[in-house]
Amino acid sequence: MSRILASETVKNIGKKAIVAGWVNSRRDHGGLIFIDLRDHTGIIQITIDPKTEKEFHLAERVRDEYVLEASGSIEKRSPDLVNPNIPTGTVELRVETLTVLNTSKTPPIQVSKPDEKVNEDLRLKYRFLDLRRPKMQEMLARRHQMIQHIHRYMSDRGFIEVHTPILTNSSPEGARDFLVPSRLHPGKFYALPQAPQQFKQLLMTGGVPKYYQIAPCFRDEDPRADRSPGEFYQLDLEMSFPKDPEDIFAEVEPLMVELTEKFAGKKVWKKPFPRIPYDEIMDKYGSDRPDLRFDMAMSDVTPIVADSKFTVFSQAVKNGGVVKAMSAPGGAKLTRSQIDDLTARAIKEGAKGLAYIVLDKDGPRSPILKFLSDQEKEQIIKETGGKTGDIIFFGADAKAKVNKVLGVIRALLGDILDLKDPNLIAWAWITDFPMYEFNEHDRKIDFSHNPFSMPKGGLEALKSQDPLTIHAFQYDIIANGLELSSGAIRNHNPEIMYKAFEIAGYDKKQVDDKFGAMIRAFEYGAPPHGGIAPGIDRLMMLFHDEPNIREVIAFPKNGSAEDVMMNAPSEVDEKQLKDLHIKVSIPKKPKKEK
Repeated sequence: MSRILASETVKNIGKKAIVAGWVNSRRDHGGLIFIDLRDHTGIIQITIDPKTEKEFHLAERVRDEYVLEASGSIEKRSPDLVNPNIPTGTVELRVETLTVLNTSKTPPIQVSKPDEKVNEDLRLKYRFLDLRRPKMQEMLARRHQMIQHIHRYMSDRGFIEVHTPILTNSSPEGARDFLVPSRLHPGKFYALPQAPQQFKQLLMTGGVPKYYQIAPCFRDEDPRADRSPGEFYQLDLEMSFPKDPEDIFAEVEPLMVELTEKFAGKKVWKKPFPRIPYDEIMDKYGSDRPDLRFDMAMSDVTPIVADSKFTVFSQAVKNGGVVKAMSAPGGAKLTRSQIDDLTARAIKEGAKGLAYIVLDKDGPRSPILKFLSDQEKEQIIKETGGKTGDIIFFGADAKAKVNKVLGVIRALLGDILDLKDPNLIAWAWITDFPMYEFNEHDRKIDFSHNPFSMPKGGLEALKSQDPLTIHAFQYDIIANGLELSSGAIRNHNPEIMYKAFEIAGYDKKQVDDKFGAMIRAFEYGAPPHGGIAPGIDRLMMLFHDEPNIREVIAFPKNGSAEDVMMNAPSEVDEKQLKDLHIKVSIPKKPKKEK
């Protein structure tokens, strides 16, 4: 006899077999003992008869999560014992021999009850138990299958898999580096790569036509529901001699369609994916990653209300701001409490309030109607496309603030009004990002996105344009409110690179110190190149409708960026610190006055 899996038992009725797994549950019915034995494919019921005295006494002592091996014959269950809720519910294994392969303490979390509400830190502390849940087993298998599909796809398209270094140099790429002290070079540090950015550009310079890898990336960032603190994986790819971003899109877009249809089992919103410039997407939706499954675009009603008697509107216009409005379909059913909650959120985002007009079947109603003329009301409704049963929300302030506030309100309304089709994935390319932005904290011009992007207009634009008006050959791919990746046609010209960094406050020496290898390489005939790097973890979130990224990672950090299972980060002993020439000095917290 050989061991078979639980899922295979239905095809082996009448045969002798061995099954093995964990005790999912045990039921003692007096005359018989039933044990649901679980492996990674499902559950098989094993039945122990008192006639097998040794096995029966052993079965009386087993508990949840014991590891068992059982041999016997696979038989059909009697009709009154069929379990229609599981694929193996029509069969059972009638035990001839039973062996306890290992015992288990009482589990701190119930593996057999996957829907049970359990504290997340407890789940992560005992992740080795949590991974036994069917949902987690499925996630691991689906992730594996998706990555295998990606490998086949990339290879078929002529991409070469290359593994790049994990220990590298520190460089300003947008997030804090994780630093690794060098024992052999006291006082010097490696950095874990935020992405293989420099290496993949060096590969292009080295003559590799198309590169990819499933790359680990390390960034010292604060945790979010859609961002794993510390480390994550991405499909990192780069290709040489692209004419424009469309060449990159042509490689990536078919893969996203295949993954959507095969692994999410959902429809793609539009083929080809829409290409939307950054300025346009921000103007219409107030976000560079809006959920496009529903169309609730903002309309600029500034000309309509510039001279309105509603001073909130007219004053905003006089101060150089704008007034925007958006109509939420079905929003007339919002309760007063829900509108108050939305108003509170708008205020939290920087607004002074949240004006609205409800389009009831008996006509519009709102506290602001008395300040608006009939013509203004009609024009606003027409401009926003409002219909009976909708609600129109307004924002009045500086354009950037209005876009931000209404963008947040739009996202919330998508959930509140159930506007997001769960069977649809709305992919889109966001293009033409600003090259620079003004860093309010440091009061200086900074890179808006990837510092290695090629500016539109090249060197001439850097020399003659206001930096805040320069756009880059930079693009994002988004879906259902998630940013899956940023990418760009790269800057491969040393002169342009020096000038681009000079505008952001870096002198030539700093550029040489941080990016010396790239600068040297680009002086020896670097080809034009570009790429992108979709996040594997976020793809899994998207395809599984999972709002928490920790649910799609085998061993994630918690919301405080700690690995509570492995107790990391942790202190190390003095000898290790001495070897690295490091002394730890943590400022003491001031004592509170009594």
